Amino acid sequence: MDELNRKSLSEFSESEKFPVAAVLENIRSAYNVGSVFRTADAFMLKEIILIGYTAHPPHKQIMKTALGAEESVTWKHFKTSREALEYLKEEGYFLFGVEQTDESVMLQDLGEYMNRPVAFIFGNEVTGVELETLKACDRLLEIPQFGTKHSLNISVAAGTVLWEAIRNVPAFAQLQKG
Repeated sequence: MDELNRKSLSEFSESEKFPVAAVLENIRSAYNVGSVFRTADAFMLKEIILIGYTAHPPHKQIMKTALGAEESVTWKHFKTSREALEYLKEEGYFLFGVEQTDESVMLQDLGEYMNRPVAFIFGNEVTGVELETLKACDRLLEIPQFGTKHSLNISVAAGTVLWEAIRNVPAFAQLQKG
């Protein structure tokens, strides 16, 4: 860990996090949830919000893919999307539903929104983000895709969106300067 310049668990918990949250709404695969935990740790997200039947720690499949990130990343579970959205709004998050629509902002245009706390809502692997949740979002966000498939695995989509978000947070430039 020293050679890789990685933080200890206590150093991580005391570190300031980026004002970004990953929100997982009714994700079927606990492996996908664990993968997002690992991504959240890597990018020092403020928190993960788990909604509905999305698995939450402690869970064997989450632990298998999270590799301990379920212990370092702050997370909350809400039974309903409505409860989670109320919490996120109270915390001052700007809400992005990650979904392809005719009103979506393209991922490469995300930078202009990153001067505030943001939460990215990722939906079910088959049905996506619930319609009522999409209506409650401030904006919708789309990952450009050029092949024959029109979706990405949730863990891949989360990694892509969250990296783009973090690299556009104003504090990220300061972190890179060291």
